[in-house]
Amino acid sequence: MAPYRRVFARAKRDEEDLFMMLVLSEALGVPNPASGATLELLPEMLERMHDWHTRQGLDSSPIDGLACC
Repeated sequence: MAPYRRVFARAKRDEEDLFMMLVLSEALGVPNPASGATLELLPEMLERMHDWHTRQGLDSSPIDGLACC
């Protein structure tokens, strides 16, 4: 398992990034058919917002009114 530790960590990070996009899609202007379910997760995701947008290559938060930096 040790040789694949980096691969598993990257796959986990990619999955979390995709999940973050799903939860924040309404705030980013993308229609979300599951907005009722993802709205409950928004406070949890906002805590991880800074890590996410820096990994995506964004200098600041893409959501207006949310300054995490």
